[in-house]
Amino acid sequence: MASSSYSNSPCAACKFLRRKCMPDCIFAPYFPPEEPQKFANVHKIFGASNVSKLLNEVLPHQREDAVNSLAYEAEARMKDPVYGCVGAISVLQRQVIRLQKELDATNADLMRFACNEMPSNSHHDHSQRRNNNMSGSSHHFGHNSGLYFGSPWSDHPDPCGDQRGGGGNM
Repeated sequence: MASSSYSNSPCAACKFLRRKCMPDCIFAPYFPPEEPQKFANVHKIFGASNVSKLLNEVLPHQREDAVNSLAYEAEARMKDPVYGCVGAISVLQRQVIRLQKELDATNADLMRFACNEMPSNSHHDHSQRRNNNMSGSSHHFGHNSGLYFGSPWSDHPDPCGDQRGGGGNM
């Protein structure tokens, strides 16, 4: 929690509002004189009276979080007056969805590659090749590796449908 030195300089709120900063100023602990823009943004979006009422209604140990939330939303509203921080959250959610689709497509490509590299010979031959791969005699990525880079959001089983080990999420 930041504090204001009451005798030297008024808090950013009192300075902005051009009033004397009293020792019991509700704004002083949260709007230090070094951060005038923080209060200016909050004041422009929410108003000093509303912020004062809010801080008086919130428990003292929650006030700093409340001010930080107000300051974040005020700054977001300055950048995007219509959506504020909700707009930023929406952009990030769309990015997560796009990246999830990209990860799913890459996993599908990887599994197609791994399934196409699977020998169609007997199970014994498959086991022999896997043992060779594990001992390092083959340096081909994906060749019988059983790698599947699943995401924690996906419930897709191993697309090759076999129990090659490593078919779970990593």
